[in-house]
Amino acid sequence: MSGYDASSTARVVVGVNGSLGSVTALRRATALARRLGAELWPVLAWEPPGGDPAARRSPAADLLVDEWQRLAKQRLASVLDEIFGAQGPGVPMHAVIVRGTPGRALVATADREDDVLVVGAGRRGLQRAFSGRVSRHCLAHAVCPVLAVPPSPLETELLSAHRRNTWHLRLDTRGL
Repeated sequence: MSGYDASSTARVVVGVNGSLGSVTALRRATALARRLGAELWPVLAWEPPGGDPAARRSPAADLLVDEWQRLAKQRLASVLDEIFGAQGPGVPMHAVIVRGTPGRALVATADREDDVLVVGAGRRGLQRAFSGRVSRHCLAHAVCPVLAVPPSPLETELLSAHRRNTWHLRLDTRGL
């Protein structure tokens, strides 16, 4: 026995998928884990293409599950390497790949009352009706405190530039 008791270690669980919102949440979760002296648990949830019901109907899905899981693990490792580099986050980390929908996977992973679950809050404005489902699910069903991290200013600026390009609007260069 190593003497390591996983049930007594404080955990900060964070949803990661590589989006700007999840990267912002990961950075906030890392700072929180450092401040609390907790372990960082980045979680990437994955589902087979078309979801589990479609995978159950397909005879070839069983052959592909290992490959899909490998790709999910590779994606999480890539995001963590891109954000933290070789030096790591500076806190103990336990990266997790979970098969399932993101909201349910995060709530199932952050299953202790002393955990803290960190999620991206999704977009603001009119698009919010179609985004933020994961954060809403976590806020409604988690047994632990949930920190919903708003989008970073960079994400807001990028979305604004994307809208201008989509609608062929002029860029105001006076502030540059």
